[in-house]
Amino acid sequence: MRTPLVTVILPAKDAGAYIGTTLETLTRQFDDPAALQLVAIDDGSRDDTGAIMRTYAERMPRATVIFNPRPRGLASARNQGLAEVEGDAFCFLDGDDWMQPRRLEVLARRLRELDCDVVRTDHVTVRDGVRALVRAPHPWREQVQSPRDAILPEDEPTMVDYPFAWAGMLHRRVLDEGLAGFTPGLFTAEDRPWIWRLHLQARSFAVVDAPALLYRRGVSTSLTQVRDRRQLDFVRAMDEVLDIVSADAEAERFLPKAVWTLLALSSRHLVRARRMTPGLRAEMRSGIRGLLARLPSVESDAVLGRLDGPRRRVLASLLRSVESAA
Repeated sequence: MRTPLVTVILPAKDAGAYIGTTLETLTRQFDDPAALQLVAIDDGSRDDTGAIMRTYAERMPRATVIFNPRPRGLASARNQGLAEVEGDAFCFLDGDDWMQPRRLEVLARRLRELDCDVVRTDHVTVRDGVRALVRAPHPWREQVQSPRDAILPEDEPTMVDYPFAWAGMLHRRVLDEGLAGFTPGLFTAEDRPWIWRLHLQARSFAVVDAPALLYRRGVSTSLTQVRDRRQLDFVRAMDEVLDIVSADAEAERFLPKAVWTLLALSSRHLVRARRMTPGLRAEMRSGIRGLLARLPSVESDAVLGRLDGPRRRVLASLLRSVESAA
C-alpha cells in the first residue's frame, strides 16, 4: 500500500455526541481512501468515543486508534499522533468539529504546489446552528511568505493570534525539525507556544482558500468552557511564549507583540477567574502576577495605555502590585 498523502491526528475525550460527524467527513476527503491515514486518540473517554473511533477505523484502510486509560491532555494526545505520521503532510482535527468534502485534498495540493512548510486557512464557527466565517488575520492569500513577517504589528490581530492547530496543514519537515510538537501536559493554551515557535522557526507559510473546517462553539465539554485548574495552564503556556521570544535573535523586535498578547489574554483570564473557586482564582492571579513581573516595565506600561478601558482596569491593580514589589 502506498504512503498516504495526509495523516489526520484526531484526539478526543467524551466527544461521543459529535465524533461520528467528525469521522464521517473524513470519508469524503479523497476518491482513494488510502490517501488518508487516521490516527485517533481516545484520551480517557467515559462515553462511547472510543467505540465510534474503532467502528470508523475498521472502514478505513489506514487507521490507528490509541487509547489512554487516563486523560493525558490535548497537547500530549496530539504528540502521540505525531509519532505515527507516515506521509509528507499532516493536520490536526478536534473531535467536535467537521470538514466540508475535499478540504484535505485541496490543502495537500496547495501545500505541494506552493512547496511551503505550512498552509493556513479561515474557518467557520457554528453556535446554535448559526454559522460565521472567521478569517485568518493575514491580508495576503495564496502567497508563500516568511512566517516571521506575519507576527507584527503588535497592536492588531496577526497570525500568532490565530493559534488554532486544526486551521491548516503542515509538511513533514516541520515535524522532523522538531517544530510540530506541543508542550507535554498542557490541557489548555497548548496552542500558544506552538504557534509562536512555528512562526519564529519555520521557513515558509501561506494562507490559502479551501473548503471549510467547521468549529463548534459553546460545547459544554470544550476546555474553553471549563472553570477548573486546567485553566491555570495558561500561565505555564505564556511563560513558555516569553522564553521562546526572548531566546530569538530578533527578540527586541517581537517582544512588544508578545507583551501585547500576554496582557490582552491575561485580562480575559482574570475576568473568567471570577467564576472560579476562591482558591483557584487566587492561583490564577498569582500566576499572572508572575508573568507580569517578567515584562519590561516600559513595554507593559506602553501596551496598558493602549488597551481599552475594561481590559486596562482589570490589569492595572496587578501591574501596580508588581511595580511596588520591584
